Amino acid sequence: LAIAPAHLWYPEILQGVTMTTALIISTWQKIAPLTLLYLLTNHLSTNTLLLLGLMSSLLGGWTGLNQTQTRKIMAFSSISHMGWMITALCLTPSLATLTMIVYLIMTTTMFASLTLSSSKTLLDLGTSWTHSPILLTTTMLTLLSLAGLPPLTGFMPKLLILKELMTMKLLAFSTVMALTTLPNLAFYTRMAYLTTLTTPPNTTNSEYKWRFKTMTSPLIPTSALLT
Repeated sequence: LAIAPAHLWYPEILQGVTMTTALIISTWQKIAPLTLLYLLTNHLSTNTLLLLGLMSSLLGGWTGLNQTQTRKIMAFSSISHMGWMITALCLTPSLATLTMIVYLIMTTTMFASLTLSSSKTLLDLGTSWTHSPILLTTTMLTLLSLAGLPPLTGFMPKLLILKELMTMKLLAFSTVMALTTLPNLAFYTRMAYLTTLTTPPNTTNSEYKWRFKTMTSPLIPTSALLT
């Protein structure tokens, strides 16, 4: 699950695999551990789970601030969301299920957008707008939803979790959990800004964002003959 403090392996693994594999690790591979954790919830300490959830949400947000690789950003985002998931497990199972479904939908959409736009770094996001404006608009909305901005889908689970925490008289804990979303909001907003609000001064007619070596190598002897 990559829950803090056992989360250090997760960003490096996601950075070293393809986007498709990273998607599977971030979504499908988390269902079985979460199901097992749900079955063991009654035998585990609630305070310990809440502490792990708070640590994951906090560390996932702060460590993702200085990242430039999109897969590492998604890894730290997943760590932060797992913190909210563990917190929801301590409250009500139905709320944890809702949080998991929303997380799966948003993460799948985000990885699909990154795959289709071939965006591996934040620099790639800044030069992708001219290739597919509709796709990048969807990417921006998904990023803002992952950040938990109202009235997007990602805001609903966090609101319900905070409401349940306040119902249980955990006002201080709910306040700290709400504050841990600010670092996530910062790097998600940065990604959304680079995606749609910064466009290159000149549009490119090329289908790709870079020039392949196999396309340029035959031109070298040709240019030599012409000169």
